Amino acid sequence: MSESTTWPGMQFGIFTVSDITEDPTNGTTPSEAEKIRNTITVAKHAEEVGLDVFALGEHHNPPFWSSSPTTTLAYIAAQTERLVLSTATTLITTNDPVKIAEDFAMLQHVSGGRVDLMLGRGNTGPVYPWFGKDIRQGLPLAIENYNLLHRLWREDVVDWEGQFRTPLQGFTSTPRPLDGVAPFVWHGSIRTPEIAEQAAYYGDGFFANNIFWPKEHYQRLIALYRQRYAHYGHGTPEQAIVGLGGQVFMAAKSQDAVSQFRPYFDNAPVYGHGPSLEDFSEMTPLTVGSPQQVIDRYAAMRDYYGDYQRQLFLIDHAGLPLKTVLEQLDILGGDVVPVLRKELAQNRPAEVPDAPTHAGLVTAAYGGAAPRQAVPGANRGDNLVGDSPYQDTPAPAGAAFGLGRKEA
Repeated sequence: MSESTTWPGMQFGIFTVSDITEDPTNGTTPSEAEKIRNTITVAKHAEEVGLDVFALGEHHNPPFWSSSPTTTLAYIAAQTERLVLSTATTLITTNDPVKIAEDFAMLQHVSGGRVDLMLGRGNTGPVYPWFGKDIRQGLPLAIENYNLLHRLWREDVVDWEGQFRTPLQGFTSTPRPLDGVAPFVWHGSIRTPEIAEQAAYYGDGFFANNIFWPKEHYQRLIALYRQRYAHYGHGTPEQAIVGLGGQVFMAAKSQDAVSQFRPYFDNAPVYGHGPSLEDFSEMTPLTVGSPQQVIDRYAAMRDYYGDYQRQLFLIDHAGLPLKTVLEQLDILGGDVVPVLRKELAQNRPAEVPDAPTHAGLVTAAYGGAAPRQAVPGANRGDNLVGDSPYQDTPAPAGAAFGLGRKEA
């Protein structure tokens, strides 16, 4: 077991969606090559300023460049020492589960265990036919494909038959997971209760992106996940593994932060030309201001969602130049995260699990003395299959999680 670094309580980091966007202040647009190099620089600097996690999205269309996250993350792994490398998101619907199993197990090995992944359906409808899939089957694909992926990492020889791909007979995914422990899986969703149910069923983590909607929306999803996590026997609701996204832009003076970020916000591909910066900041966790304003806003997340394990920030999108992104990282790592670590550690109940790491999961799996680490799917019982509040939906959740399963 190579990776041994752990962070008590919570992990903090950044995620990128890999957009290539014109800088509205000077009209320049980086090339693909420049943007890829810049992202690698940003990831390395995240470790230098003391952050714990770097997560990379997956897209297969312009203006995004990240079509092969594991390739990029492996390159970053070779140039870092302790940074946990993750995704935001890995498309469980259009990627073949066998290939996901192989790629991330390999990344586990080359990174010394510094890897996990976030699974999701993505936000680009046309990606489905590009990979020979039907978007109308998005939820059933997510459910069936993860059932297979889950088994491929835990069974040396898999016999499997499902609806959306050819059967497997006596198949062994290689390499096997590092130290016999699968990468930790987060299931990411911004609106789908079935995905929260799926995360709860397997005892995996649930990640709410938390950058586009009011807090009440995510409160409902996270509360459902916590309730169902306990229902499936993995622990109490407070022991469920939750991650949150976030979005910030900072300057020493809040008015400077607003004036600097406004042109990027106003022209951003995702939300530009919509609500004002002020309205959007009020409705969502976007925080543009001083470091103290960011600290105050994100220290309060626990009041809304309970104690959680991972906080990621989006700081490099909408055409922001590399120099500015690195400056944002300096502020985040130097002024914000150290305070948030202390704030969110205060009065944290002892039974709340720490952020999952490879070392902690190995200890929990084999050492028998790590009650504060989550072990994905460790307590899931077959008798729970089919007990789901979504059995009457077009894409039943818990009822479908055992599809084709032949687990010991």
